Amino acid sequence: MRAYFLGCPIDILTMAETVGLARKAMRSRQRLQHVALNVAKFVNMRSDPVLAADVASSDIVGIDGMGILWGARGLGLPATSRVTGVDLLGELLKVCAQEGFRPYFLGASPAVVQQAAQRVRDEHPSLVFAGVRHGYFSSEQENEVVRDIRSSGADCLFIGMPTPRKERFLAAHRDELGVPFIMGVGGGFDVLAGSVLRAPIHMQQLGLEWLYRIYQEPRRMWWRYARTNTLFAGILTQAFARQALRRPPSMYNVLPPGTGRIGG
Repeated sequence: MRAYFLGCPIDILTMAETVGLARKAMRSRQRLQHVALNVAKFVNMRSDPVLAADVASSDIVGIDGMGILWGARGLGLPATSRVTGVDLLGELLKVCAQEGFRPYFLGASPAVVQQAAQRVRDEHPSLVFAGVRHGYFSSEQENEVVRDIRSSGADCLFIGMPTPRKERFLAAHRDELGVPFIMGVGGGFDVLAGSVLRAPIHMQQLGLEWLYRIYQEPRRMWWRYARTNTLFAGILTQAFARQALRRPPSMYNVLPPGTGRIGG
């Protein structure tokens, strides 16, 4: 079910429903693009038109961050759970191994993406990659990368490149790739490779994964989270105030079945 959270589309789906849609796309080879929405992405969309357009044009906008989930609930949307990008990546790799789909990994450093792929092979010996390529390629090499992805016959493409580079790459080449399921994975390859650890489960449930990331990479991550979390808190406070005054923004409504991008 597609809904709108403060003007941003979100799809209220369970993990099983999301995996089912991805599997259907790979079987039919009809393109389906997934984007995982967290607080940082939501805030940055407001000042980055390329990122905003990428999210708006995606077929599935999954609720990745606890802040988005709590905010949506607070504004009356029927969101009950989130589907994190890294968990979805893991589930889809299981599907690939079980059903013979061939993934393509694009992004991260050469060492990280190769280590991520090797650890996936170790866990799923039957899985065959369509391709594995790092994200440190120049603009002059972009067409070569696109040709390699297209000729690989990949069933799914997981992109671990930073925003807005990923969005610009997809905006320029989405129609040329020939891959049915496309998904950005953020730092998912770092997690698969073991170079970045996920927060303990209790911290994930409390919405404190950002604090754990700062603990692991304080110099790189503290300002990003301090800025985006503060801005998000301000945006949400204003929305709650409008709701309390019974003047809710018209855009956080739920669309009737069949009128969203999914199932429409």
